[in-house]
Amino acid sequence: MSTYKIVVTVPENEADKLREAIGNVGGGKVGNYSHCSFSVKGTGRFLPVDGANPAIGQVGQLEEVAEEQIEITCDSESVKAVLVAIREAHSYEEPAIDVYELAELSDV
Repeated sequence: MSTYKIVVTVPENEADKLREAIGNVGGGKVGNYSHCSFSVKGTGRFLPVDGANPAIGQVGQLEEVAEEQIEITCDSESVKAVLVAIREAHSYEEPAIDVYELAELSDV
């Protein structure tokens, strides 16, 4: 079974809610621990264009938001559920989500 790393950014005030949603569907399970994650704070920048329905900001105006980047790992069986949970719990119309398949140590 493959292991994946999922990375998502979210406004700082929504980070706890998102971590809980991810952990509740099996994301962030490491050995005998659940809800494991790593976070880094930074600034997200975006420009909503025509057709966008931004949760924060206005169409045509560059926006900056204090965000947290959350990283979790999960097995291949949990990836879809984690992605669904992220999209359901996230306020952004288009959340920035990266998914990486991790190399197995025996493959390196």
